[in-house]
Amino acid sequence: MNCKKLFNGSGPLMGMIMVQVISTGLQILSKLILTQGVFIFALMSYRHLLAAICIAPFAFYLERGNGVKLTLMVGVWIFLSSLSGITMGMGMFYYGLRDTTATYATNFLNLIPVVTFILSIITRTEKLNLKNTRGKVKIIGTMSCLAGAIIISLYHGKIIISGNDHVLIHLPTSTATKIVNPDWTRGTIILVASISSYATWFIVQVKLLTAFPSKYWATMLTCLSASIQTAIMGVCLDRRMSSWKLGLNLQLVTIVYSGVLASAVSFCLISWAVSRRGPTFPAMLNPLSLIFIAIIEVIFLGEDLKIGSLLGMVMIIMGLYAFLWGSSKGKKTESPLPKSAKGEGEASTKSSDLGRSQLCSATVVPTASPVIHGFDYDDEQQRT
Repeated sequence: MNCKKLFNGSGPLMGMIMVQVISTGLQILSKLILTQGVFIFALMSYRHLLAAICIAPFAFYLERGNGVKLTLMVGVWIFLSSLSGITMGMGMFYYGLRDTTATYATNFLNLIPVVTFILSIITRTEKLNLKNTRGKVKIIGTMSCLAGAIIISLYHGKIIISGNDHVLIHLPTSTATKIVNPDWTRGTIILVASISSYATWFIVQVKLLTAFPSKYWATMLTCLSASIQTAIMGVCLDRRMSSWKLGLNLQLVTIVYSGVLASAVSFCLISWAVSRRGPTFPAMLNPLSLIFIAIIEVIFLGEDLKIGSLLGMVMIIMGLYAFLWGSSKGKKTESPLPKSAKGEGEASTKSSDLGRSQLCSATVVPTASPVIHGFDYDDEQQRT
């Protein structure tokens, strides 16, 4: 009994730490294969096809007989979700990652909740109340994150830790993470466009899960749609067989790793943690992957850690926590599931409503936790 209580108490934390470890591995693997010249759209097409296959059993088993119909409007939202979140969001992220470093790109992923919040204010899907503590803290967190991103982009500063002095593994030239001709300006612009697309994607998911409140089916169909979209775009850009050919190499390892671990396993762990601790809990541990990646790049891959990167990283992390605290304060949907919603077959209506309000359907984000921040499903329902 004590072991069960211990697992229920620490299980979500351990699960989310595992998700961050998986995310770290995905970022490093992605960086390695991108510097080898892997065709990005082929990578995304294969990855999300495998992800859809891995998530399909959960959709068929856990959400069978839920009575939710796949209508034309749902199909439109699925198409827009895969287009904004994967084809555009992830595609641009990979191009930005190729032009910069894994640590630099991951810093931008932590800005997604903030950008989502800003877009929600602009589109009036969320109201900002500066008269209470919650609204003020969210604004402070937003400004801190944006300031950190500006510092990282414009100020490098002195080298704190030289990667060349601490590197433990000397990779062959073909797999080294050093970019011969890095284009930080282009990479930064692409990363900004990427997180803007991700923020749009999160807002689209709200509409998708309102019309189609089956998160496993929504995720599987989004992955399948994204696989088709990226395949079509990829064929238009590059029809060479060599760009699409798979072999027993690091690209295949990355595809399997991202499809099985970064999508299917991470999705189940995040969904379970959300049901226990609320939707902001997974995002609270997102900075761990940033720290892990920075350490790995310095120690194992020879990247330099500069004062500008460190200062910006700290400001983004502090701003993210402030923003999440402001977002979670006073929200009823942030509480753990009631007992009646935990048992199998019990209070299915309540469970469905909680599932929609928690909005945990998107497992295809490269590393950031796939949870909506700064948007309250119940508020949207009241407006509509």
